[in-house]
This record gives sequence, C-alpha cells and structure tokens, in this order.
Amino acid sequence: MSIAYQQFSAFKSYSSFDKYSVFQFTRPSSTTAHNRGSRWIAPCAAIIPNFHLPMRSFEVKNRTSTDDIKSLRLITAIKTPYLPDGRFDLEAYDDLVNMQIEGGADGVIVGGTTGEGQLMSWDEHIMLIGHTINCFGASIKVIGNTGSNSTREAVHATEQGFAVGMHAALHINPYYGKTSLEGMVAHFQCVLPMGPTIIYNVPSRTGQDIPPRVIHSIADSPNLAGIKECVGHDRVKEYTKNGITVWSGNDDECHDSRWDHGATGVISVTSNLVPGLMQELLLKGKNPSLNKKLLPLMNWLFCEPNPIGVNTALAQLGVIRPIFRLPYVPLPLAKRVEFVNIVKDIGRENFIGDKDVQVLEDDDFMLVGRY
Repeated sequence: MSIAYQQFSAFKSYSSFDKYSVFQFTRPSSTTAHNRGSRWIAPCAAIIPNFHLPMRSFEVKNRTSTDDIKSLRLITAIKTPYLPDGRFDLEAYDDLVNMQIEGGADGVIVGGTTGEGQLMSWDEHIMLIGHTINCFGASIKVIGNTGSNSTREAVHATEQGFAVGMHAALHINPYYGKTSLEGMVAHFQCVLPMGPTIIYNVPSRTGQDIPPRVIHSIADSPNLAGIKECVGHDRVKEYTKNGITVWSGNDDECHDSRWDHGATGVISVTSNLVPGLMQELLLKGKNPSLNKKLLPLMNWLFCEPNPIGVNTALAQLGVIRPIFRLPYVPLPLAKRVEFVNIVKDIGRENFIGDKDVQVLEDDDFMLVGRY
C-alpha cells in the first residue's frame, strides 16, 4: 500500500469537517510521455479531502448566533489611531469605541479598510480584535476583518479571530490575484464553517464583482449573516427580495437602501464622526432632510480614497493624534478648512469629542513609514 493511500485512509473519516481544497493531478505514463506520436490527454483533477482539521470550538454558550448579527443596523468601520512611533494608541482607540457605544452603534468592524487592517501585521490584527472583545464585547458586537486574498491566510486569521472571541468575521473576495467564480465560492466555503460571516463586495477596491450567483451558491450556509454590498440599490433589492440580509457599504446610499430597498442597515465610515445622527438615519424612519444634511460630510469623507478623509477629520476633532501610517497622508489644507465649515453647518454637538474643531497645519501631522 502506498504512503499516499495510507494517509488518505487515516484521515478519510475526518473529511466531513472541511471542504475539498487540495488538488492532485495525474501525470501521463512514461510510455505516453515518450511516445511523441501519440495525442496528449489533459490530466484529470482528483479532488482529495483537506487533511487539516479546522481549529474551531463547539462551545457555544457565549457565542453570538448568526441571527444576532443579522439584526444589527448600524455597524461602524472603526478607525485605528496611532502613537508617534506608529504603534496602536489603545487609549484613544478605547475612547473611540466608547463613543460609538454611547452614540448607539450596534457593532464595529475591527481592522477593516477604515481601520487600516491592510497596514497591520496579523499579530497586530488579532491582538486588536481580542482587545476589543475583552474590553467591549458585552456592549457592542465585534466583527473582525479576517479576510485575505490568500485562502490559507483567511482561514488561519479567522480561526484565530473566533478563538479570541470575535462575534463574526468579515470576508472579502480574493483581490488583485483574482480567481474564477468557482474559486470564489471555494474560498468562501473554506471560511464559512467557522462562525457568523459577512461577505464584503466592493469591486472598486478588489477589481472583481461578487455576482449574485456566487452568493446564492453559499446562501444555504447557516453561518452566512449577510452581504456588505457596494454595487448599488438594484443589487441590494435583488438580495433582500430573496431573504438575504444586506448592509449598504455606501454611506451616501444607505438611507434609501434601508427605507426603499430593504437593506438592514449600513457598515459605515461616517458614523465614526456622527454615530448618533447615523443611528437616527437608520432607526427612526425615513428622513430625507437629515440625509440631505449629512451628504456634504459623506462626500467630503470620500473625496480621496478611504480612510484618508476620516483620519484627517478625527485629528481635526482632537480625538486622535494627527499621525498617519504611510502610504496615507492627510487631506490638503483647503479640504481641512472645508471640514471645519461642514462641522459648523451640521453642529459641533453632533460630532464625537468635546474639543473645538481645528484646521491643523501641514506641520501638525506626522507621517510614519516604519513602525
């Protein structure tokens, strides 16, 4: 009996724990390989079970159910603040999370694009998820961004995130090194068994849309909480009419998505600044006047790629140090002046923090390239 067959037999009984993800290809026989006159036949893929058992726990008494995640209305993609040497400013971070709780947010995304997970090591990433759960998990739902364009990394980070107590995971489709739609489904199927999961579709960043047929392929998973959808109202409506939970990924569309197209809520950047007003926008009935009042702020926040705007705004409000991890840099002076005027129009009392909003000069900011 071959070693490979012995391994297969030894692990065969555990194959139900995970999806098939290791592929083995047959080689042409030596006779075929040396017979140049014969017609070459493409090898057939033999799918064998993944020999790695999932590192997960079935202890559920303190776990959050998928239905609990589906009920969240306002989820803030929380900002990660820094100390002058580039490490996390946990004191400022704790203040930000507390202000989200006081403002009525239901959940936070930790280490998302706004939180600059893309600039973190995985050690930093998992530490911050664990810290947030440890300090605030009883007051707000903690959703860890443990997605990656590498399935191996996504699986490992998600295992660790749930092990330290996160309530749910956020997963993006593989970006840059894009895969096929079948590969996308296989990628999500590898992480869904671990716990409640939100799939994030943002083609402007990934370069690839997650079409509805991919979502419908995984919709039967009991751990699929829903979709953070950035494509627009038509896509939101397509999912909601089929009973799939959707959070708008676009702040400027979230009011109409919620009240006209059936979205549950929003995963928001703007709520970093005005959580109370965003909560009112989503929970207290249709309010086009409030939506119109907030649109200048939303447009300002996204005049450059996120999180540049929110980083600049929080520094101007005095709730974080004006420190940026490169490659992000603050918005230019003219935009900083514009933000002061926006705050005055909306009302300083509606924004987090208690300091006067400042313009800040270029020299007030610190850019950190090594940390």
